[in-house]
Amino acid sequence: MGEPRFTDRELDVMDVLWHRGSATVAEVLEDLEDDLAYTTVLTVLQTLEEKGHVTHEQEGRAYRYHPEVDREQAGSTAVGYLLRKIFRDSPKLLLSRLVDDPDLSEEDLRELRSLLDERLSSGGEPGEDHV
Repeated sequence: MGEPRFTDRELDVMDVLWHRGSATVAEVLEDLEDDLAYTTVLTVLQTLEEKGHVTHEQEGRAYRYHPEVDREQAGSTAVGYLLRKIFRDSPKLLLSRLVDDPDLSEEDLRELRSLLDERLSSGGEPGEDHV
């Protein structure tokens, strides 16, 4: 299937599926912040299915859609894309931009420091708990 790539609208729909575990078109509509037409959400789900990112099963007269790509896998792909395309393959530039964000709280900064300290103390190997 390759690395999963999503449009913004597809990510909105995938977020609902990841949160719920599965959903019908009507349930996705309930959870979306944007006011979209039923047919728009259906089209997005059909496109996601064509890409291999979701599957469906019959549930009464509706289809129930299930994510085939997990949130962590999508996040890793998105971060890799940002790193390559925006930050010129420089993790330092990416981290610098992140810590310079004025919306980042002191608590967030402490958590980032803790993640870095943990990674460094484990010999540089990424932890299983973080993505």
